Amino acid sequence: MKKFAFDLDGTVTKVETLPILARELGISAQMKFLTEMTLEGKIPFEKSFRLRYELLKKIPPKRIAEIMDAVELDEEIFKFIRENKNNCAVVTGNLDCWVYPIAEKLGCEIFSSTSTLNTDGVPVLREILRKDAAINQLKKTCKKVIAIGESFNDVPMFETADISIAYGGVHKPVDAAVFVADYVVNDSQTLCSLLKSLTFSLAQRKSKQKETAVLTRVLRARTAAHVLVRLFLF
Repeated sequence: MKKFAFDLDGTVTKVETLPILARELGISAQMKFLTEMTLEGKIPFEKSFRLRYELLKKIPPKRIAEIMDAVELDEEIFKFIRENKNNCAVVTGNLDCWVYPIAEKLGCEIFSSTSTLNTDGVPVLREILRKDAAINQLKKTCKKVIAIGESFNDVPMFETADISIAYGGVHKPVDAAVFVADYVVNDSQTLCSLLKSLTFSLAQRKSKQKETAVLTRVLRARTAAHVLVRLFLF
């Protein structure tokens, strides 16, 4: 079984979601700058996300859900995931209780940073996702994992996956991601065509492996029968 592991922000979504949330507090410009520095690897993701969480946790969860529900998704990627949801997963450092409206639309498996709600209904950050750990988890049940993303935070995911694709549909992929990627594509239509071709090639390879295994068994059986005949004659 294969699995396509998609980054969320700037890959499945056509925008970075945290700067949009930050508009509620009037700090979208600062959040955008902080997000961009993180995407480029100039600020460690964990340190950056903790800071962004501290700023955004002030927004009521109900309002966050409304905003996230209205976030625009890439139509081609959304369609691909919906049609292949059993073979797709989203791997995001974003917070589970913030991204759940998007996760529900996609209908696929999701790995994210986790939280619990306190008595006031405010999310308490529990654990920040390590994307390479998510890929390793997928590898326990999948023979091939294909990762798609664009930021510095996606590099560990790329290094752990069997195949990696740097995607520039929203942002230009960072150099570090391009360096370790097997493919680079810049629009979602090309991306989905590539994913479909990889699906076909992997299935074709599996079919050939089965054919080879069957042929090997047949040859072994014929060889064994030939040996028995020779033994009987002599």
